[in-house]
Amino acid sequence: MASTDRRKRDYSITGPENQRAQERGLAAAEWYTCPIPRQRMKELMKRKNGPAIRDTLIWFGSLLILGYLAYLSWGTWWAVPAFLAYGILYATPGDSRWHECGHGTAFKTPWMNEVVYQIASFMVLRSATPWRWSHARHHTDTIIVGRDPEIITERPPVWKILLMQIFHLYGGPIELKRFALHTFGKLEEQERDYIPASEHRKVFREARIYMLILLAVVAACIYAGSILPAMFVFFPSFYGGIVVITFGITQHLGLYEDVLDHRLNTRTVYMNPVLRFLYWNMNYHVEHHMFPMVPYHALPKLHEEMKADCPAARRGLFAALKEVITALRKQKHDPAYVVEKPLPATARPYVRGVPQQQDTSLRSEVL
Repeated sequence: MASTDRRKRDYSITGPENQRAQERGLAAAEWYTCPIPRQRMKELMKRKNGPAIRDTLIWFGSLLILGYLAYLSWGTWWAVPAFLAYGILYATPGDSRWHECGHGTAFKTPWMNEVVYQIASFMVLRSATPWRWSHARHHTDTIIVGRDPEIITERPPVWKILLMQIFHLYGGPIELKRFALHTFGKLEEQERDYIPASEHRKVFREARIYMLILLAVVAACIYAGSILPAMFVFFPSFYGGIVVITFGITQHLGLYEDVLDHRLNTRTVYMNPVLRFLYWNMNYHVEHHMFPMVPYHALPKLHEEMKADCPAARRGLFAALKEVITALRKQKHDPAYVVEKPLPATARPYVRGVPQQQDTSLRSEVL
């Protein structure tokens, strides 16, 4: 039944929707999981250093090569494609490595996860410790309005935010403001909601290190009389962001809010090997959200285990983008519109609300 309630919701995590989610039993709730044999899950959760070390060496080695070519091209028109390629390779794996190392699953050795996480956090301009806790909340309360601090855009969609994020012009300035705030020992109100007090000093220390690096880049630019140093460190977070937002909007947009089944609010997309390397297999996003302790290199195998209980994956990045953009356009006029993908005959039913209950307040269309 179509919903006629089109009142604008407050997507902040300090507003009334937070309390409403708790009252409805949606906060820190029990989520649906696909049935996978215990022994098989133990095999899939096994961590390894080898794949992540290999991929990290390839990433940084490729950055050095592209960076050198970009340096040689400086002052010519060849600098445009050269720096674009460098920026994409800087920001896109920076985002996915930040993500996986933040979970602590990329490497078997904890300090390796932490080192790459800290480097990647700076590269994509995200405060390491605040974002670790923000992302933990995102997994605990995925796309629960008033609880999840990582919802990309509200309903109806704010297209200005999505377009600005092509060059990280919405999130980037917010993060720089947070760096400055943390440097002076302060937190935003919403950060206090999910960052434990015991972590505050670490937040401030990291921010001061980030600010020292940024000041060093500024000093290098002044010394060189050129923006070239910033073209290698800092600016790539902005001019290289197009693939980051392209991947990001395929994860959850256009799907359900306020449900306890990742099959309803998360999207898996088939991608080619190059995109999967850049994204570190996060295209298997339903799988990652349902079982976040499975390392990135095991997600394709996890996907095979879950296929019989999940809707079909989108057949490529462009198919996913088409689905997302179509849904967002419809949500402009009908914020309750969502895409619901049919389940295979072998699957267990969707869980739309508190387990074993049905929530029919949202309008859906089966594609």
